Amino acid sequence: MAEKYEIDKLDRQILTELLQDARKPFIEIARSLIVSGGTIHQRVDKLKKIGIIKGSQITLDLSLLGYDVTVFLGIHLKSTKDYDKVIRELESFNEVVEAYYTTGNYALLVKIHTKSITDFHFFLSSKLQRIESIQATESFISLNQPINRSINLK
Repeated sequence: MAEKYEIDKLDRQILTELLQDARKPFIEIARSLIVSGGTIHQRVDKLKKIGIIKGSQITLDLSLLGYDVTVFLGIHLKSTKDYDKVIRELESFNEVVEAYYTTGNYALLVKIHTKSITDFHFFLSSKLQRIESIQATESFISLNQPINRSINLK
C-alpha cells in the first residue's frame, strides 16, 4: 500500500529525467541535477516503495511490427453490475491494451491494436460481440497520433 509522501522539486526533476530515458544511469542524473548518486538512488527507491514509480518500459513502434490499426472503442454495458465480468473478459484479449471506466456516453473506453482492419473486424465479430454483457459499441479508428507524451511534472 502506498504511503503518504509529498514529492519535492528534486523528486520531480528525477522523474522528468527518468520519463525521458528510464535507462539513464543514476550517476548521469545526479550530475545533471548536481547531487550525489546516492541521493538519486535513495530517492528512486523511495518513489518505487511508495508506488509513484511502477516499473519501467520501452516504447515500441507498432507499425514496424505490423500493427497498423489503433482503435478506441466506446462500450455500453447492459448493466453496470457486469463491469468486473466484462473487464475480466477484455483482459483475456491480446488486442486490448488499455481500458478506462468512464463517465459520459460509454461505460468503458478501450484501446485496441490490430494488424489490419480485417483483424479488427475479426476481433469485433468473433471476440467482443460474444460478451453478452455488452449492449453496444462505437469504434473510433485512429488515423494518426500527433501527440504522445508523459505528463510534464514541472
